[in-house]
Amino acid sequence: MYRRIADLLKNASPGDAAEIRGWVRTRRDSKGGFSFVEVNDGSCFASLQAVVPADVPGYEQSIKDVTTGSSVAISGKLVDSPGKGQRLELQADALRLLGTADADAYPLQKKRHSFEFLREIAHLRTRTNTFGAVFRVRNRVSYAIHEFFQQRGFLYVHSPIITTSDCEGAGAMFRVTASRESRDESREQDSPSMTSLNLLPSTLDPAEFFGRPAYLTVSGQLEGEIFACSLGPCYTFGPTFRAENSNTTRHLAEFWMIEPEMPFFELIDNMALAEEFIRHLCRTVLEDCQEDLAFFADRIDKEAITTLRMIAENDFLRVTYTEAVEVLTQSGMTFDYQVEWGRDLQSEHERYLTEQHFQRPVILYDYPRTIKPFYMRVNDDGKTVRAMDVLVPRVGEIIGGSQREERLDVLESRMREQDLDPAHYWWYCELRKYGTVPHSGFGLGLERLMLLITGMQNIRDVIPFPRTPKSAEF
Repeated sequence: MYRRIADLLKNASPGDAAEIRGWVRTRRDSKGGFSFVEVNDGSCFASLQAVVPADVPGYEQSIKDVTTGSSVAISGKLVDSPGKGQRLELQADALRLLGTADADAYPLQKKRHSFEFLREIAHLRTRTNTFGAVFRVRNRVSYAIHEFFQQRGFLYVHSPIITTSDCEGAGAMFRVTASRESRDESREQDSPSMTSLNLLPSTLDPAEFFGRPAYLTVSGQLEGEIFACSLGPCYTFGPTFRAENSNTTRHLAEFWMIEPEMPFFELIDNMALAEEFIRHLCRTVLEDCQEDLAFFADRIDKEAITTLRMIAENDFLRVTYTEAVEVLTQSGMTFDYQVEWGRDLQSEHERYLTEQHFQRPVILYDYPRTIKPFYMRVNDDGKTVRAMDVLVPRVGEIIGGSQREERLDVLESRMREQDLDPAHYWWYCELRKYGTVPHSGFGLGLERLMLLITGMQNIRDVIPFPRTPKSAEF
């Protein structure tokens, strides 16, 4: 019976009959009249070696085509392996060649390839050790995210991918259109203007498919607040999009966000949940992804496991933005970006705080109102808002969140400060008119989390098919 290699290595015993199916990593022929075929099926980091005798039916006809990259089904009996680093091997009694691979043309030869090259063959890179490990961990992390919220009674909400609202107010959005005229118009606009972003219901445009300009979403937060203000704690988990012409190792045009929203949560409750969330995810991968993490520590970042343990085992410090600026200005360090109250902190500042000064994760809060979006609650000082950023070593900011502004008059004033018309967000404002409550939420970028866990250096290497400026292959 066909079984995944991960299951065999974990649960099978010598003497068990088994069939494996997968892709050939290597084949070595012995002068003794048999071949060693290393097979990997992607279920785990390890491969399983099959010993195929020459008397196996069809051996002479097919063994020459059992090359690196070909696919096979091999059945036989499991036996103790005399080789190092493997407990079992398969003594074959049947071999089926499922698919051939030209030995000379196959791109993944038995050598180390650069990550840049592997991005060009993303349809095959998942067959490598590195990317198999990356996406097994990504799978486990995604499941753990749902586990965390479902165990705490959160409702999973599917927020829309197409929207007419710009949650962040930055205007860096991809326009969605079905008409040629609109396509031509969108080419002329470098970015959507805030005045055209949301037409009122009374001013529908018949030339637009949705009756008004529509865009790929930058966040599911605003829609999440609707559900939080009706059905209790909820979370969204899906793709988001930013039309930023950035080619750095930390930016993507499409990425996945987890955004919980909690009614009756003040900022202090929000910070506690964010800390618990990050520590839960770190503990999960440390427990369930040991083989893949060991590979990352050996080949990618020797501190990967140490960093995860430090995050999982230590309480996060709470530090105000103002206190952090004082630490940075008195540090004696020379930064590429100037530190000044009222400016947003950069990754180099965040990493200094977590890696050198405090040497642990930090939650910064109470940021200047001028650098934060309209929906964040204004503090009594009038200068700061109840915003928070969770900072971790090696990555910097990994979570951004806030207590939301529940006071209608203040919310509308903040919108006007940022050149937004409250009438365009009429439904969002009505949440404050009809039974408003204090509520909070945060957002976690899955790919930033994956950089932390794996130690990978480029965000394009922790998402299956990266979307970046001038690149949308596969």
